[in-house]
Amino acid sequence: MIEYVDFQDAFSGIHARQTHDALVAEYVESGDVRIEFRNYPINGPESDAAARAAWAAGRQGRFWEFYAAALGEEFHRDSGRFEEEGARALAEEAGVADVDRFAADMESDEAFDAVQRDADEGFDLGVSSTPSFMINGQAIEGARPLDEFRELLDQLIESAP
Repeated sequence: MIEYVDFQDAFSGIHARQTHDALVAEYVESGDVRIEFRNYPINGPESDAAARAAWAAGRQGRFWEFYAAALGEEFHRDSGRFEEEGARALAEEAGVADVDRFAADMESDEAFDAVQRDADEGFDLGVSSTPSFMINGQAIEGARPLDEFRELLDQLIESAP
């Protein structure tokens, strides 16, 4: 399953708070499903900064912890949450060991390129909103209830060779 998220999108936050952990517990931990994340920043410059911050946290093995910290509570879009000071605080909350390296990575050309690659891939696949999910070529858009994911995933798992 490929998950496309904009860290400033309210519905991406709803998915993270209400569905993501259950999917991990039920399907990822059993080895039946792998979740691959893609940044899809569609809500302006602070969305781009958030995507680079998530990428930078991932460089230190703390991506999913950053995901949980960044999307774990509701907030107002373009509130400065993902500008340098806010991003550093989220990195610390996520347990990023070297926050100075995190900040440098966040502003690196490599971060900009990685986020652009994710966005280009999503665009090429027809992603038009966040969160969006591609599961074996089938799209699910929006913060859908867990049961919708279960229905599709169970069907795919049962039909797998």
